[in-house]
Order: sequence, then structure tokens, then C-alpha cells
Amino acid sequence: MPSQAENDAQATSSHMMKTTKRGRPFLKDTLDLFATLIVSLQLTPHKQFFRTFPNSFSTDEAAQNLASLKFSQSNRGPDPREPSRVVTTTTTTTFSMTRDMAKAMSQHFMDARLIENATDPSSNLFKDRGVYVLTPKGLHVLERFISKNGINADHLQQVFVTQPICIKLLHLERRSADDEIIVSQSVITALFRRFVGRKPNYPIPTNTPLDAFARYNERSKGVALMDVTERAQPLLGKSQQHHKLCFAAVTALEWLCDFTSVVGREEAAEMAAQFVRFGLITLVSDKRKNNDSAIIFTVRGAAPGGNSPVTQHGEFRCTAKAIYKITEEGSRLAHWDGSRALGIHDSPNASSANLVPDRASVEDSTEGAGDKKQTSDAKIHRRISMAEKLNTNYEAGERKGKESNTDRLRYILEEPALRSLFREFLRGNFCEENLSFWLDVQDFKRKFNITSSAMAVTPTPRAGSRSTPGQAAMEKHHESLINTAFVIYNTYLAPSSQCELNIDHGLRNELAKYLEEVVTSLTGKAFQGRVEPEQANAFNATQLHTMIRLYERIQTHVFRLMATDSVPKFIKTTKFLAMRNWVEDFDPTENDIHLLTSGPAAPPGLSPSEETGGAYMTVSQQASERGHRQQVQATTAASGSAPASP
Repeated sequence: MPSQAENDAQATSSHMMKTTKRGRPFLKDTLDLFATLIVSLQLTPHKQFFRTFPNSFSTDEAAQNLASLKFSQSNRGPDPREPSRVVTTTTTTTFSMTRDMAKAMSQHFMDARLIENATDPSSNLFKDRGVYVLTPKGLHVLERFISKNGINADHLQQVFVTQPICIKLLHLERRSADDEIIVSQSVITALFRRFVGRKPNYPIPTNTPLDAFARYNERSKGVALMDVTERAQPLLGKSQQHHKLCFAAVTALEWLCDFTSVVGREEAAEMAAQFVRFGLITLVSDKRKNNDSAIIFTVRGAAPGGNSPVTQHGEFRCTAKAIYKITEEGSRLAHWDGSRALGIHDSPNASSANLVPDRASVEDSTEGAGDKKQTSDAKIHRRISMAEKLNTNYEAGERKGKESNTDRLRYILEEPALRSLFREFLRGNFCEENLSFWLDVQDFKRKFNITSSAMAVTPTPRAGSRSTPGQAAMEKHHESLINTAFVIYNTYLAPSSQCELNIDHGLRNELAKYLEEVVTSLTGKAFQGRVEPEQANAFNATQLHTMIRLYERIQTHVFRLMATDSVPKFIKTTKFLAMRNWVEDFDPTENDIHLLTSGPAAPPGLSPSEETGGAYMTVSQQASERGHRQQVQATTAASGSAPASP
């Protein structure tokens, strides 16, 4: 499964994908190749067994694209020799594999729960003549890949709009050498809390069948639980027993594959066996018949001794009849008794942890920390939970003054649910254009700095042709950037534009003067206050970069305006105050993630660079914004008000 990277026509290299002891590619390579494949496909309706499946692809389409798949990425930056100029560096990676290898790779995508069989979602095999669709987890991975790499994915928007997306995906860090999950007590604690949810998830019986979004939302709250009654067996001297907080073994494996970064049922079973080893779950019954096969996963590790519930080994039975239940220790660790208060940490190492708030971002990561006696570098770096931000910052607002409003605005802009609510508030106050401009410029800057494309390339380039797929993609992307730059100008900054910003007169004049100089020099025509498409097409990357710097100054002005004028009013609204309670239940960072530690300090003589592991959560912007809109609509419907506009 070779891949090739090239910076120019002369510099090329090739290498094979690294694989684990189980024979699968490393997880990062799997996710990147999956997303590259999906971007290269046209997801269209496919028919099978007299049914039509929208946004799907066939086995043949996947195999054909994987046979020769090119991923090109272009990065822009200042020329080291002349910083005023902008240079573009393009790297093209080519994946090449046979049909059998392509099918094997697609099987890995299924194992990781990125795709599923459209006609039979319960099937775990990638078949030769199948039709496949993306799973909510696959859409989450795809969304992050598109955003990170600046990919134009307009052809995939229909998929994101019409299918459920995994809102929160828990990633477990892996060893760089063999891609195995790094297991520690704190990692298992975080994984278990995400597994069981904030409260026991007993499905509510309903006569009305739930749609796909509602079903997925219920599953995302935690593994589905049930109560089990074992009949009395007088001959064996056993009386009737009633067990609460039970779940099927198969259900647990499916949940771990769908909502975390584990790859396949084998790895999920190992994590479940760790739950057993740590005393969090225990077997209730396994009523399989004697001739039924049973796959039992066993894990081993050190036991601390004393009264600790942790044992040296744990086993998990992967059978259709196996039933497990959550133990008293598991219930305590889940904080179902209401002890999940801010600042309460019951991780074995939490008492020695020094919590340090890290910069807020959509991707939240937690790193290990050692004993209190270690240097200040050994601290937990985490993102403060959204509930903490809203509660502590709101209460301390008067003491922090303007700085507090600036911090609040940053949180609002980074949290999709809050940003959606803030947009509604600004719309009601007739100043929504401030937020729209700020977000559009952020997106424009990201696209300017990096752009990528993925395509299946079957024809051989003509001899003597200097254009590579990466260069062609960059040229097309440059045209798109020019268009975006002037859509922003004509929408927000041109005289009498439809969403004209109320900005400083000097800033507006400076931008207009620059455009007048450039347009006149490029086209020989006078600047009339608006930029026409034929004028815009003549702009080069350096001129676009100058426009970005001017846009950034206007961005700063708009940010200050929102922080000083809009935010103080917004945080006093009823909807914001209600959001504080709602976010506590929805918070994507969750307090269970922020108490991750690395375990005890390493004994003398061990390498300080040894990987200690951890976990972090990624959040789907599209899914969380959609979830917030549904929450608002449900609230307004319950109160008899008109539904909020999307």
C-alpha cells in the first residue's frame, strides 16, 4: 500500500503504510485515508434490493478511487528571502493499491465504524457488491479533516445536513511505536464515565418510532441499560435474583466503536476487559449453549493491593448472551450520586494534580501530570469546562471588567451552541452582520493559508505537461479565494452594501484606497466602490494577503465592538441564563476528561520521555449547532411559542 509525497517534480519518495501487530494500518493513517477517499467520491443515490440509498457509494467506486488516489495540499506563507511576497508550497501524496488491498482497507474503515452497509447496518463485512454509507462517527472524522485541511467540500454538504453526526468523539492516545492504546487508571476512568453517561441511560419506551437523529441522540447519552431478573434454580440452591444497571456485552462493544476512537470489536473488548479489571463492571450471566463458540478477551496489569478494586487481570466475554452490570464502584466513579461538582476529583492521582487552564479551542486535549513534587512542567493542561466558564465568569464579571467580556466573547465564538444563540441575539438587535463578518474572515484566512484536494487519477499526464494535480487544484482554489475576498468586501464593506458594517471611517478609507490603487494598476479602470468579477480575477496571492491584513484590522474593531456593546447585554438574557444549565448537561469537554493524570511519578532511571497516555474530546461544530437549534425549538414549542428560525 505505497504512498508517495512530492514537493516538486524532482523530489519524490515512497513508503509503505505502517501496520500494527493485528495487521491494520495505524489509526491516523486509517482516518486520513478514509477522509481522502470520501472527499474524492461523489456520494449519490444507489439502488439495491429494490431500495434507494442516498449519499452512498459502491464497492467498485471505492476500489477504483483507492487504486490511484491523489491528495494535494498547498500551504501559503511569506517568502523567507522577501517577506513581502507570498509563496505557495504544494505537496501531493499518491495512494496506490490493488482491488484486493482496497477492499481490505475498506474493511478497516468498517471495523473503525466509519462506514456501514446501507442494506444491512449490522453486517461487519465489506462485501464485493455492496452499497455503503457514512456513519455518524465517519461524518465527525470527515468534518474535522475537511476543516483542518481547507478542503472545498460543497459536494458533501447534503450528507452533513441530512444524516446524524457524532457530536462528541473521545480519542484515546496511542503509543507511537505500535499504535496501541496507552492504558492507565485515569484513562480508563475518563473512558468509563463517557461510556456510562451522566446518568443511567435506560431507554424510555415509546409508541412512536424515533427517527434516526433521535435514536442516535439517545445512544450518545451512554450505553443502553436494563434490569435483569434471574429465575430461581432450587436444584442449584439459587434463589431469584434481580440485577440493575445491566447491559449486553455486544451493546457495549458497539457503543465503544461508535463513540470513541477504538478500532474494531477486538480493541473495544480489550477496553471492556479493563473495565472488569478495574472493578467497574462484572459479569451477570452468559447463557450461551455448550456448543456455541465464545471469544473471551483477557487483559493483565499491576494491582495496587490493599482495598483497591483493581485486580491483576480482567476478562470480557464477547458472546451474544453475555450480560454485564455496573458495580457499586462503577456507579461511584460515574458520579451518579450527584457528586459531579466542579472541583471534585476522585482520580487516584488527582489530589496531587495542579490544574492549569489551557487556551480554549474546539479540540480539547489533556496531558499527563505527575506527583506534586515534580517541576511546574508536570501539570494537567486542559480546557476549562464550558459550565465552569459560564458560571465562574458570569459571577465574577464585575471584578474582571472589560477583560471578562473579551474572554466571554472568545468562549462564545468557539462554542457552537453559544455562538448560535449569540447570533439569534444579534439578529434581534439588528447587528448580526458583526458576527457574520468576523466568522467569514476567519474562514477566509484559514482557506488562504492551507488548501487541499483529493481525487482519483486514472489518466496518465501528457508528456511535457508541467501542471500537477496539486497545482491545478491550487489554481482553482486561488480563483475561489479571490471570489471569497470580494464577496466579503461587497457584502460588508462596499458603500451601501446589504450588510454594511458600522466601522471606523479611517479603516474604511484605507481599504478603499488600497483597492483603488490595485484595481487601477491591474485593469486601467477607475475603482467605483465595488469590485467586479473581471477586476478581481487579476489579483495575485500577495495582494490577497494584504487584503487579509486589512480585514484583520477591521475584525479586531468588530470584535471589540461586540465585546463591549453586545456581550454585556447578551449575558443578561433569559436564554443565556437557561443555556448555563443546558450546557452543564451538554458540555463537550466534560469534567470527567479534565481530571486525567499520568499516574505516579516514574521510578528513577526510567526515561522522562516515556509516553504516558491521555484522552481528548473533539466536537462536531455542525452537529452541536444543530443540537442547540433543536433544543431551542423544543423549548419554545413546550412554552407555546413559535419555533426559532434555524
